[in-house]
Amino acid sequence: LGLIPKTYLPNYAEFYEARHFSSGKDVDEEIVLAGQTVRLCARQIFCCRQLPDFMFGAEICEDLWVPSAPSENLAAAGATLICNLSASDELIGKMQYRRQLVCGQSGRLICAYVYADAGQGESSQDMVFAGHNLIAENGSLLAESRRFETGLTFADADLSRLAAERRRTTTYPKSGCAARVPFDLVPHELALRRTFSPTPFVPQSRENLAERCEEILALQAEGLCTRLRHTHCQCAVVGLSGGLDSTLALIVMVHAFDRLGLDRKGILAVTMPCFGTTKRTKSNAVKLAEAYGVTLRQVDITASVTQHFADIGQDMDVHDVTYENGQARERTQVLMDVANMEGGIVIGTGDLSELALGWCTYNGDHISHYGVNCGVPKTLVKFIVETYARELAAPDTRDTLLSILGTEITPELVPGGASTEERIGKYDLHDFFLYYFMRYGFGREKLRDLAAGAFGAWQLSEIERTLDTFLRRFFQNQFKRNCLPDGPKIGSVALSPRGDLRLPSDLGPIES
Repeated sequence: LGLIPKTYLPNYAEFYEARHFSSGKDVDEEIVLAGQTVRLCARQIFCCRQLPDFMFGAEICEDLWVPSAPSENLAAAGATLICNLSASDELIGKMQYRRQLVCGQSGRLICAYVYADAGQGESSQDMVFAGHNLIAENGSLLAESRRFETGLTFADADLSRLAAERRRTTTYPKSGCAARVPFDLVPHELALRRTFSPTPFVPQSRENLAERCEEILALQAEGLCTRLRHTHCQCAVVGLSGGLDSTLALIVMVHAFDRLGLDRKGILAVTMPCFGTTKRTKSNAVKLAEAYGVTLRQVDITASVTQHFADIGQDMDVHDVTYENGQARERTQVLMDVANMEGGIVIGTGDLSELALGWCTYNGDHISHYGVNCGVPKTLVKFIVETYARELAAPDTRDTLLSILGTEITPELVPGGASTEERIGKYDLHDFFLYYFMRYGFGREKLRDLAAGAFGAWQLSEIERTLDTFLRRFFQNQFKRNCLPDGPKIGSVALSPRGDLRLPSDLGPIES
């Protein structure tokens, strides 16, 4: 297809290539090799007709180790894969630097990088070669050989993910100059060896869990601190239900008040029992407020909601959307009015997963002055609360937090009603789809197949049903996100219309 000359020739220490060779930097000509006429030029990209994202370029050894590598131009011209044929000798500590170099280059260029190193069979007169082979993708190491051994090193590179990441990164240069050489390669369906975490939002390493938990809480708390300073508020109001989201919001508020040196009594936790409230959640809310030393107020909204339903003619025996939303809106009204009375602000508790699915009541729990959980998906909420309970919480708080973790997720709007996950599907699946859909732009078919690999193909029917629900609800509910209250971005996926997701409200779901 073509010949790639080496651009940069090392001529220092044990290397003396300039004695025998010339740089191919400015070479661009046709030559005959093995009976074929081919182009000799470092600026070539080889493009697969059958797989449009498969475009690769090559550089040789020292080309990678210089400040401005040839791969920079090749990637800017469209190459998603860079190959490097290297004869890098082995020295003490060089392995770690080589690994960092390959991973760093793949991250800077948003590409896959394959580094094939010379190994056994090379002369050991003055140097030793270890055969340190590496495959990296967008900053992450996918595969690495053992040194001083022979064998094949391979990995799955997700080229469509790289192409999507480049589209998303508007600062990515597209000014490279390279000839495109087409070739044919019949695709074969292979078993996917690459694994995908079923909980991509949750830290995979089990080390330093407390430190990671504290980091997330610090991000949330700092956002709230800034808002409290700006508004000169020493009071913050939160609806405390005894569920996961309001629990995390209260923990964040306690962190923020402690950072600012404010009295925790300025945190006003309001529990608002109604038709579906259970004894367990109400008890946990009370215990949690008492353990943190915040002000607890109970406002039973049963009578006011009953009166409201009578005013509008809502049948109390019909547990429809009006029956549920009427309670959510009454709770928000209580919180807003209490905040006005106390000169405070209302802290929203809704999480990122609920915002993605529109699982919030418009002009109800959808509204607050500042939403501390808006950047935290449900699976991460669980992780933070559990880690906090086991690693950081005081003994008198731990049992209550663990009880809240063990409580089924439900809005408690209908007595004995179905849980949230029974109605819309498992949050583990929704968060899996949310991450790979928003972060990498994967389409429906790829989301389904990756989920089948991560959760098990035997769950395919539930995966497809939940995926359909996710895509339908995600696009139907953009209008709720378009008037989203302020709140801090925590991870790489966010849904704020002022930042990450500028999406028309009337756009339908895209099939692929």
